Amino acid sequence: MGSVPFQKLISAFNFQRLLRPGHVTQNSSGELATSKMIPRRLVLHMIPLNFCLHAEALEMKEPEVIRSQKLDSGVRIQDIVDGEGEEAHEGDFVEVNYVCRRSNGYFVHSTVDQFSGETSPVVLPLNEKEIIKGLKEVIIGMKVGGKRRALIPPSLGYVNETLGPIPDEFGPRRSLLSHVKEPLLFEVQLLKVL
Repeated sequence: MGSVPFQKLISAFNFQRLLRPGHVTQNSSGELATSKMIPRRLVLHMIPLNFCLHAEALEMKEPEVIRSQKLDSGVRIQDIVDGEGEEAHEGDFVEVNYVCRRSNGYFVHSTVDQFSGETSPVVLPLNEKEIIKGLKEVIIGMKVGGKRRALIPPSLGYVNETLGPIPDEFGPRRSLLSHVKEPLLFEVQLLKVL
C-alpha cells in the first residue's frame, strides 16, 4: 500500500462526524441525523503505517535559538533583537528602556510600567563613572532598535550608590540597593544614540 499525503487522508476521513453520540447534525441533503462516536484507537488504525514513517509528510521548522555569549568580564549577553540604526560606542549618551530583575526572575525596577505599558526612558552616559560597568558593556556595540538580555555579576553592578541607573522613587531604589550583592538580570532596549 502506497503512502497517502496527510491532507488527503484528513479530507477523505470526515472528522466533523466524530461528535458526541446522539449529537444532531445536518447532512448534505438537509436532513437531520445523529452521529456516532468512533473510538480514537479505530481512527489511529485507519492511518497507514507507512504514512507515519515518511519524514517528508511532516514538515518541521527549526526553532529559533537565542544564542548567548559570555564576555571576559563575566557578563552574559543574549541578543533578542538586532538593531538597524546607529551603533553605541564608549563615551556616547544613549536613551534606553530597561527592566531589571534579580537572577531568580523577581522584578526590581523598570522604565516600562508593568500594567499600562507606558515608558519613561532614561538617558545614560556610557562611561564607568556614571553607569554600572556591566550595563555599559551590554550597551556598547548595540544598534538603535536592538534589544539585549544580560546577566551582570555583582562585581560589575552597583559597587557604589552613585552609579546609575538608579530609580528616583524610594521604594524601587531601596529594593535595588538591597540586592546589589547578587547578579542582576537586565533587559535593555536601545532607543537613541545622542
